[in-house]
Amino acid sequence: MDASGTDYDAFSTDQLRQQAFEKARDRHDVGFFWDVVKHLRSSRSFAAEDGSGGGVTGSISDAVELVRELMGKDLGDDEPLLRAKFVSYLEG
Repeated sequence: MDASGTDYDAFSTDQLRQQAFEKARDRHDVGFFWDVVKHLRSSRSFAAEDGSGGGVTGSISDAVELVRELMGKDLGDDEPLLRAKFVSYLEG
């Protein structure tokens, strides 16, 4: 439970993701989105292809949509880490 009395354990990972993304969008916090993308399995396999993110183009909104799409899939072993990142961001 954070200082505002919110019990994040009661939220699903998708609800936490939505709230964290909304907060980051409001703050224009590109670093948060980049940190999330770096921890996704999809981004690790993408980076292994050519070693760079140079193929990813578009605006911040496009990047947010990419992250949303990636997060909509089964998170598997990444879920506990990402869930913790979302809660930490929401509490901060």
